[in-house]
Amino acid sequence: MADSPSQKHRVLMVSDFYYPNFGGVENHVYYLSQCLLKLGHKVVVVTHAYGNRSGVRYMTGGLKVYYVPWRPFFNQSTFPTLYGVLPIIRTILIRERITVVHGHQTFSTLCHDALLNSRIMGYKVVFTDHSLHGFGDVGSIHMNKVMQFTLADVSQAICVSHTSKENTVLRSGLAPEKVFVIPNAVDSAMFKPALERPSGSEIVIVVISRLVYRKGADLLVEVIPEVCRLHPNVSSSNLKSLLVCPA
Repeated sequence: MADSPSQKHRVLMVSDFYYPNFGGVENHVYYLSQCLLKLGHKVVVVTHAYGNRSGVRYMTGGLKVYYVPWRPFFNQSTFPTLYGVLPIIRTILIRERITVVHGHQTFSTLCHDALLNSRIMGYKVVFTDHSLHGFGDVGSIHMNKVMQFTLADVSQAICVSHTSKENTVLRSGLAPEKVFVIPNAVDSAMFKPALERPSGSEIVIVVISRLVYRKGADLLVEVIPEVCRLHPNVSSSNLKSLLVCPA
């Protein structure tokens, strides 16, 4: 994009996956929005309603969130409509004087609908792919076709690794020069070694992942009994509590 680095943008973040739901995409959208706000940009988030959380809410730093009154259809994603979201997306784009639309995650149908409609209206659109997806299962085949349609005229795309970039280029048919790699950042100030080594010989295993099939949650369930059998000092109670963690 040829805009000056000093130009202030008004960014619309769009994804089905956002707070109060928990996960990597939700955290990414929130913290990226906070960083852009600190740089002086205006940021607005659009997601679907969560329970009775509907309408406009404000979060830290003045982050404005539109909880559009649509309910999840499958896996926290709304029902795909293509042009059904155009009236409300158009209203938000004009009301907030948006300059850039940024959609997140392949399986967010709201993201694809918003990117398609925004591009039709002439806005610059950016897509970030957060995960690796296959080519053989029904869900991935369907979404790959959707990506080829909705991302055909995307301004730029972002992936979180070079492997993710290769995967996205193959699945969507995007030109490789349009896809950029920006690795997920880690705030080192939030993660520091303990000042004192914990006492005891107990081993605690932590898995940071959304507990869904494509992340290998089923393999985790099968591995836990074998790990506990081979290593008695692994706490099975900690592993059990891990399995019910929503993140």
